[in-house]
Order: sequence, then structure tokens, then C-alpha cells
Amino acid sequence: MTVRVLIVDDHPIVRQGLCAVLAAQPDFAVVAECGTGEEAVALAADGGPDVVLMDLRLPGLGGVEATERIVAAGSATAVVVLTTYDSDGDILRAVAAGATGYLLKDASAEELVAGVRTAAAGGTVLAAPVAAKLATRMRGEAPSLTTREIQVLECAARGLSNPETGRELFISEATVKSHMMRIFGKLGVADRTAAVTTALARGILSPP
Repeated sequence: MTVRVLIVDDHPIVRQGLCAVLAAQPDFAVVAECGTGEEAVALAADGGPDVVLMDLRLPGLGGVEATERIVAAGSATAVVVLTTYDSDGDILRAVAAGATGYLLKDASAEELVAGVRTAAAGGTVLAAPVAAKLATRMRGEAPSLTTREIQVLECAARGLSNPETGRELFISEATVKSHMMRIFGKLGVADRTAAVTTALARGILSPP
């Protein structure tokens, strides 16, 4: 069987490199490539790829949101995140969105090819640093923030007020405040600035 792959990255040279690596495999076919989340969603719906290699940082619709839409469409397409970022926040958001794999761009060609094959076969593939981070969280060695709490904290890091955060996430201001209080408790801090600083230091949030 031929594994049909869609490559999503906003850097053309990265897409070209990935195409070259995958096209060298006799059982792979790169059916399309694109540079935005919107294009990825449309191409995934039209072409029915077996695997989508998804970058996280994309103009417009981000990689996490694009992953959510592709997965929500109910197809058998597996989404594997391929990114330079391995913070807890990025990993958790991608997993919550339905990604079946999380690889880093410093992976070797062999690791990438093996990961795509694993995803196409219905398996889960994680880069070693990502697996280690998830294992650490499960052992309780890192504060366990929910996906929504991370989203609220990301808004705070961007300088958004509680009302602005509520509008962006489509939740009430009271709900935002409730999330912030739980975040303070989990991180052992007393204010928004300390929460953001602590989250950045522990890798829960990615640096701006």
C-alpha cells in the first residue's frame, strides 16, 4: 500500500526538504503541500491523505486548530505534528486536538520516515524528548494544567485582560477568573505576572 502524505509548513524550503525525504521511499506519495492551516483543512478533505505532517506555527489558522478541524471531519487521516517546539503547552494542545504523533524537526530522515509509517498504520509516535516530558507530567513532577487553563495563561502572556480573554475563548469573564485562580494554585503563585513567568520558566508556555 502507498502511504499518501500531505505536508503543511509555511517555509517552502522546509516543504521541499520533506518532500525529498519522503519521495525517496517507494511506498510513500506526497499528494500535496501547503503553507497555511486553512489550505491544510481543505486539502485533507479533498485529497484524503493517510498522514498529515503539520507544523504548529502557521499564518492565520494555527496547526493545533487545523488539526482539530481535520480530526473533527471524521476521516481516517492521522495528523503528526512536526515542529521545533517541545514545550508542555504545545504538546498538550496538540494531543488534545487529536494529533497521533509529535515529532521534532531535528529528527533524522529515518526517524521521520518511521514515524509516518507508524502513524499510517494507526500507531502513536512521539519524539524522545516529548515522551520524556509526558512521562514527567504523569509522575506529577510538573504542574498539570488543563488545555483550557493553558489557553487562558497564553492570553495572559499576551497581555489580554480577563474580559478580552473571555471574548477570545468564547467563555465568560467569571470562568476566566475561575481558571486563573486554579492556575495560581497549581503553580504556587499569587498573580498573573508570576503565573506567566513561572509557566515560561517551566516550559509550560513557549517564549514569545
